[in-house]
Amino acid sequence: MKTLNAFALLVLLVSLPLLLGGCGEKQSTAETKPLKEKQQEVKNEESVPVTKPLEEKQGEVKEEVQPEESVAETDAKDLESELVEVGPEPDFAIPPKDNDEDDTKFKTHEKNFKYQIKDGGVIISGYDKKLSDELIIPATIEGKPVISIGEDAFSFCRSLTSITIPDGVTSIGGMAFYNCASLTSITIPDSVNSISGAAFMGCESLKSITIPQGVTTILPITFNGCRSLTSLTIPDSVTSIEGAAFQACERLMNLTIPASVTNIGENAFFLCSSLNDLTIPASVTNIGAKAFIFCNKLKSLTFLGDPPKVDKSIFGPTKPMIYRKAEVKGWETTWKGSPVKLISEKP
Repeated sequence: MKTLNAFALLVLLVSLPLLLGGCGEKQSTAETKPLKEKQQEVKNEESVPVTKPLEEKQGEVKEEVQPEESVAETDAKDLESELVEVGPEPDFAIPPKDNDEDDTKFKTHEKNFKYQIKDGGVIISGYDKKLSDELIIPATIEGKPVISIGEDAFSFCRSLTSITIPDGVTSIGGMAFYNCASLTSITIPDSVNSISGAAFMGCESLKSITIPQGVTTILPITFNGCRSLTSLTIPDSVTSIEGAAFQACERLMNLTIPASVTNIGENAFFLCSSLNDLTIPASVTNIGAKAFIFCNKLKSLTFLGDPPKVDKSIFGPTKPMIYRKAEVKGWETTWKGSPVKLISEKP
C-alpha cells in the first residue's frame, strides 16, 4: 500500500508541471488571440473613420471652391459686357502704320521736325525733342511741296501749342496729333481733303477747329477726348460723322450739322455733356446706338425730316424734348422715350 501511494505521488509530481504548462499555453493562447483581434479592431477603427471622411471632405472642399471660380468668371463676363456696351471698340479701328520705310530716308528740318521726300513730295513724319511750342510748317522743303502730315507725326508732342499747316497739304494721317495735350490751335488749309481716324484724339487743350471743305467723312475717334473744344465748324461736304468722332468733347455747347450729313455714327457725341441744343437735318437717315448718351444738358433736339433709323437707345440717362415740323409724317407723340412736339411749340 505504501508502495502504491509512493508511485502515485511520483506520477503526480511528474505530471504537475505538464499540467501547469499546458494550462499556461492555453492561457497564453487565450490572451494572444483576443489581443490580435483587438489590434485589428483598433486598426479598423483608426483607418476607416479617418480615410473615408478625409476623401469626402476633400470632395466637399472642391465643391465649395468651384462655385467661387464660377462666380468670378461670371463677374468678369458681366464687366466685359458693360465695357463693350459703353466703349466704341472694335468698329473704330485705326489703320496700321506703314513701317517698311528705311529710317535713313528721314531728315531733320532746322525747325526740329522730321520729313521724308517721296514721289516728288514731302511728308512730315516726326519731330525732334527740341521742337518749339509754335510751329509753322513751310510750304516747300528742298524745292519740293509739302503734301502730307504722316501717321503719328506729332503724337505725344506735349510741348506743341500751335501749328500752321501750309496750303498744298492734302492729307493728315491717323494719330498725327494724338495726345498733343498742350495744343490749343491749329490751322488746316482748304487743300486738305482727308483726315484719318484719331488724328486729333486726346488734344485736350484744343479749343476750336475748322474742318476744311473737301473732307467728306469725319472718321472714327478723330476728335475723341478734345475736352476743351468749344467751337467746331463742319463743312457741307461732309456726309458722315463716324463712330465716337466727337466722344468726350465735354465743353462743346453748340454745333451745326450741315444738310449734307446722312449718317451719325455710334457714340458720335457720347459724353458731350455741355451740348444743349441740336438740329438734325432732314438728310440724316441713320443715327447709331448711344450717339447722345450722357449729353445731360441736351434739353431739346429738333428734327427737320422723318424719324431716322436708330440702333438701340441713343439717349440717356436724361432724355431731350423732340421737336418736329408739322408737315413731316411718321412721328408719334413719343420717340425713343422722349416726348414729341411741334417746332411751333418750342419756347
